[in-house]
Amino acid sequence: MLYAYRSFDRQWVLPDARVINQPNPELWRARGARQVFLTAPHDRAPSSAPSLTLSALIPDLHHYSGRGGRTFPSWADADGLSSSIRGPLLSHWTETLGRAPGAEDMLADIAAVGAHPGYVERFRADLGTPGLRIPLTADAALFDEAVELGRRVVWLHTFGERFADPSHGRPADAPRLAPERRPRVPAAGAIPSAPEGMPDQLAYDDAKQRLIVGTGCIEPVPPQVWRYEVSGKQVLVQWFSYRRKHRERPLIGDRRKASPLGDIQPDHWLAEYATELLNVLNVLGLLVELEPQAADLLARICAGPLLTQQALEASGAFFPEGHSPARAAPQGALPGFGAEAAN
Repeated sequence: MLYAYRSFDRQWVLPDARVINQPNPELWRARGARQVFLTAPHDRAPSSAPSLTLSALIPDLHHYSGRGGRTFPSWADADGLSSSIRGPLLSHWTETLGRAPGAEDMLADIAAVGAHPGYVERFRADLGTPGLRIPLTADAALFDEAVELGRRVVWLHTFGERFADPSHGRPADAPRLAPERRPRVPAAGAIPSAPEGMPDQLAYDDAKQRLIVGTGCIEPVPPQVWRYEVSGKQVLVQWFSYRRKHRERPLIGDRRKASPLGDIQPDHWLAEYATELLNVLNVLGLLVELEPQAADLLARICAGPLLTQQALEASGAFFPEGHSPARAAPQGALPGFGAEAAN
């Protein structure tokens, strides 16, 4: 099955706890058709681009940028009936806005505010202390605007698998740029599928706005898409590093070599690689187009009325200091979970 290995990088995994390192039973149990997983840095501040990313798939421990982080499922259950957002926060926001925001609306609002470079640029000094602080608007009109923008952001991050709505330009399919801006493989730029032509280098031609994949190429690819980062990790470079001809890893940890399982890999460029690379390029291109709108909305939200920390604390929206929600016992949602796997 597919899972979210890194931000904007979907890879295959065997869904069995006996072959997965440190599987999280709670995340697997919450996996469902409506679920959206939000990932963000936990012990460090985001350095560039989106401060959070989203996925419809189970995320890897290092999904956000390859260096740890936290995962926040939007729903506490697989059926999408129990929101992960605390009741007191929902109640307080309902009272403030004059109507009840849904759990998906609140997720969309957070995505609109935090999943773009403008958030990091605006709050860089504050982010010196790890942990994201998302400004929550108390203005109903701004909230509606954020929800509409955020739904598109979630739709893009999940490759069209969540928040699809054709009437709002979000078809239930892989997102695509307008035809005149859509990246494609030109007739003379086919990426070889034979083993001897397996790409090992990824480069970029600024003048031609061309992504060079081995001896093949894709165009047009705007410079902003080529340079798109998630907290210092260039998305396209990282994506390609897991699919290039030579994928040797440096010695890690206690100097042990990587698992021999890493040697089992395709010896040629797969058709699915080309398809997925085009998917990623379209998603990043559409996200880049949204950045000015998102930055403008964030500025107006910050200039308007906000839910204050004092009001949220008084409403019981935060857990008391030293308290954390109870963790339910694993239910064996992932094959191979036994008593030893749950400990």
